[in-house]
Amino acid sequence: MKNNRRDFLRLTGLGGLGLVSGGLMSFKSEEDQIRDLVGVPQHFNMSGYAAPKLETVRIGFIGLGMRGPGAVNRMSKIEGVEIKAICDLREKEVQKIQKMLADTPHNPETYSGSEEIWKEMVDREDLDLIYIATPWEWHTPMAVYAMEAGKHAAVEVPAAKTIDECWQLVETSERTRKHCMMLENCCYDFFELLTLNMARQGYFGEIIHGEGAYIHNLLSLNFDKNGYQDMWRLRENAAHNGNLYPTHGLGPICQTMNINRGDQMDYLTSISSADFSMGPKAKELAAEDDFYDEFVGKDFRGNINTTTVKTKKGKTIMIQHDVSSPRPYSRIHLISGTEAFARKWPTPGKIAKGHSWLDEKEMKKLEEEYTPEIVKKVGAMAKKIGGHGGMDFIMDWRLIDCLRNGLPLDQDVYDAALWSSIFPLSEMSTNNRAQSVNIPDFTNGAWRENKPVDLSLAGGGTTKVIMNG
Repeated sequence: MKNNRRDFLRLTGLGGLGLVSGGLMSFKSEEDQIRDLVGVPQHFNMSGYAAPKLETVRIGFIGLGMRGPGAVNRMSKIEGVEIKAICDLREKEVQKIQKMLADTPHNPETYSGSEEIWKEMVDREDLDLIYIATPWEWHTPMAVYAMEAGKHAAVEVPAAKTIDECWQLVETSERTRKHCMMLENCCYDFFELLTLNMARQGYFGEIIHGEGAYIHNLLSLNFDKNGYQDMWRLRENAAHNGNLYPTHGLGPICQTMNINRGDQMDYLTSISSADFSMGPKAKELAAEDDFYDEFVGKDFRGNINTTTVKTKKGKTIMIQHDVSSPRPYSRIHLISGTEAFARKWPTPGKIAKGHSWLDEKEMKKLEEEYTPEIVKKVGAMAKKIGGHGGMDFIMDWRLIDCLRNGLPLDQDVYDAALWSSIFPLSEMSTNNRAQSVNIPDFTNGAWRENKPVDLSLAGGGTTKVIMNG
């Protein structure tokens, strides 16, 4: 299409800026905001879309560093999966995966040695799904290329770094009718699934507020020469100041509050503290190792970012990000409704009715009543196989089961775009004294009719787990 949304955003400069209200720039609010800007209707609604069934899901993996190996291992234990190809810039990483798969039915072809070799793998005709676990800057280019090549895309978080990239994902998925699922594993953790099912059945009443976070002290890992390849994640923290990694805390809250499926984000404000950790760490390390000299004097992201969101229906969400303070790990996962309240961290998660927390006996009764089918089906096996306590395996199993049974995915391209958009939009607000920023409606108004995520296994649940595979 000649004048699509993405081209308009790029030509006007809005792709980099975001949509700002207040003193910088303002547009119409509500559902006409994006449509009036670009005049292009939705190609096709991917929410609730069921792609044709795939008896066998043939997968190609790109990125075998931090996250990729675990994903390959988990997928090798799921019925109906064929690992056809693996790709990484570094040949040694590919060889490690070959060795890991030696005692399985999987014998993938390998690709390595150049930054463009992944395209050769994606262009193969015998792949159905491209699983992307690379540095952030490659997520959108690889997902878009995969969909253009006729493959579904499963991409690590965040799926995009700019508003322009978010629209690229949406337009490509709609036009090709290929799934683009962001691999937000936290949506499949056990307490999050429990509270989602409770919300679906009205336990919390009307949910009016939610909170999520990514509070994880990565200071040492980000400065570790043997951590992220070419220190890419540290470089991201030196180049951007906002909520760089919003989706772990945000995804489960959005599903619980039916965002994109009955409600929609409207605008946000965001503020960051100064940096009190990364700059000093760079100086400390550079004093003994000149390798770190390039990071001295960098304007690192502040220790903690707090972003608040108002929805179209008047509800609120708070998201925090802190990867450089000495704090206990937390994603918060707080749900506040008119009838009940839940919070996961500090663990164990708790539920409150009125002013009091439920006791252990009452919590056990709730779990018996509200544990969803998917956890009953594969939860125990997921804990044995692993992946952040089992949630990674539940995510991968669910993806494959949906593809094999022709079911809609729990996370669609609109979720990938919206949840990821908090990264650039929070950066814009942070850099402009917490000025409010309008949030694009990537569903183009379809959120009013889109159906909530269905936790039942109706039509699916048939995929077996191969414990010894």
